[in-house]
Formats: sequence, C-alpha cells, structure tokens
Amino acid sequence: MTARQLKDVDDILGAIADSRWHMKVLRTVNALNLNDWVIGAGFVRNMVWGHLHGYECFTPLSDVDVIYFDPANPDPSQDQDYEVQLLAAFSGVPWSVRNQARMHVRNGDQPYISSEDAMAHWLETPTSVGVRLCEDGGLSVVAPFGVEDLLALYVRPTPSGVRKSEMYRDRIDKKDWKKSWPKLQILYSD
Repeated sequence: MTARQLKDVDDILGAIADSRWHMKVLRTVNALNLNDWVIGAGFVRNMVWGHLHGYECFTPLSDVDVIYFDPANPDPSQDQDYEVQLLAAFSGVPWSVRNQARMHVRNGDQPYISSEDAMAHWLETPTSVGVRLCEDGGLSVVAPFGVEDLLALYVRPTPSGVRKSEMYRDRIDKKDWKKSWPKLQILYSD
C-alpha cells in the first residue's frame, strides 16, 4: 500500500483506484449487473484506516460486503447464487452478498428504499461508507453520513446506532477495532 494523505472523497477514490485488488473486486461485482449495488463496510473503512495509520499492508477482511437493492427478488437463495458466481470469478475473497430489499426485517427497521437508505441504518458512521463502479468506469462513493468521521478516525453511532445503543456497544466491543487501529476515537451517544 502506498502511503498517501487522505483528506476527502477524491482521495479515498484515488486510493481505491490505485489498489489492483480493490479494483478487481469492484469489476467482479460489476459484472453481475446487480441493481443499485455498493461494496461497503470494511472494504472502504479498513483501507482508509490503514492508510491513515501508515500501514504497509491491508488489514484482512472478514468479508466483502456486497449490497444491492432488488425488491422484485428478495429470496435469500439469490444472494447465495451471486456469492457462488463471485467466488468462481475471483476465488479466495470472503464474499457476502445481501439484497437490502429484505434486510429491514432482520434489522427491525421500516422497509428500505435503496442501498443507500439501508446503509443509513447501519450502526456506525465509518462503516456506512461504500463504493461502486459507475457505467463510465469511474468510481463513486455512497456515504449517507459523509466521510468526515471515517477520515477523522472517529467511530460514531448513526441515528440507528443511537436508537440501538446496546447493539452499537456490543458491536464496538466485539470488533475491538482499536487493537488494529489505535488512533481511532470511539464515541458513544451517552
């Protein structure tokens, strides 16, 4: 990983564009032609935090979170089919594919209207940042709460994280992010 200063969305997109691995992952997902797709969570977050900590290598991902929004086909078996296709196209990647048209049920929320809306219900702001490959081959960031917390190394609850404060605290404890990224500042709503 080449060290670079990350100050804004363009810097994040530049760092992703410079990563052969990230771009291969994005191209692989793009080939599925999923509706309203985004790769979020650790795919962007871990890369940014690694750059900001000056790490030479990427922190391994437990999964690559591919989300999409397709209310016409909420069957979970479709997600599994996509994971099989992705694994065949790019093996060794821990693919996790979820149609956000049904995830509101599991999360106890009102129905989502898009992938970005679903991300707005994730628990912490730096995780609620994703990227997608555009039709013109460029990249775009999807970040319902912006990228400021991600770049400032703040872990802050989203409105859902505030409402679900116990889940937020449990997640922070389970993830133990400060062990890998000691410069993080963990913020709570209370």
